[in-house]
Amino acid sequence: MPIITVNNRQVHIQELNKDAEQTVVLIHGMFSNLSIYYFNIAPILAKHFHVVMYDLKSHGMSERFLNGYDLDTMSSDLISLIDHLQLEKVHLVGYSFGGLIALKTALEYPDRVNQLAVMEAPDPQDEKARNIIDEYSKEFLEHYVANFTDTTKVQMGKRQMEKNHRMYEFLFNQTSIKADMIREKHFLGEAPLTELAVPTLLVYGSESNCRPTGEWLQTQISTSELELIPGDHNIPIQEPHLIAETIVHFLSKILTQNHG
Repeated sequence: MPIITVNNRQVHIQELNKDAEQTVVLIHGMFSNLSIYYFNIAPILAKHFHVVMYDLKSHGMSERFLNGYDLDTMSSDLISLIDHLQLEKVHLVGYSFGGLIALKTALEYPDRVNQLAVMEAPDPQDEKARNIIDEYSKEFLEHYVANFTDTTKVQMGKRQMEKNHRMYEFLFNQTSIKADMIREKHFLGEAPLTELAVPTLLVYGSESNCRPTGEWLQTQISTSELELIPGDHNIPIQEPHLIAETIVHFLSKILTQNHG
């Protein structure tokens, strides 16, 4: 498991198809890790692109920190990683709170982002939407354990399970993560979304509580298109192949238009 040091921080990353011309960086949501992409979505994207996945701070195998979970810091962390990998411009794909990180990064560093895919980004002002992140983190853990077993043919041991639960407890109880998320509650309302010129794909579950946010974002971002996927907030788990194919189609279509 590659651990790299970025700005004195240890970051766990995984890369696929390094020789590809275009790079896609995948950002997971809070209380999960890069495995939400690793088992199903990333391999499909890697048929066409160089894929970079990384664990956010205090998630997965990345280093633990007590604070710095606001969008400014998380966006800066992402750009530092892109710089470290010597990538000039990338496509960004973000899920849930990772979608907000991707959106923030595209707004702050538009010259570093080719195209953007935002999946199930919640409105931080909506308390019910914030609670979705807590609710689905439990379903994610069950999915992670099942996929670990399916792909490695090894039952995840008690020690590994306990390690995962300790990570969740640390994030919930010892870090500023929830307070930082609440402080971002006005992000969407205050962000200059109408100025975003990056081609943007909005992917939301047709039955998701976050769907109204996706529909609203489509009215604000003139360069955006909305795709509804069968399912709820957990569409990357429920429809990973459809998600991957939708993203590949979007990125490839825009690339063809730009080079056509």
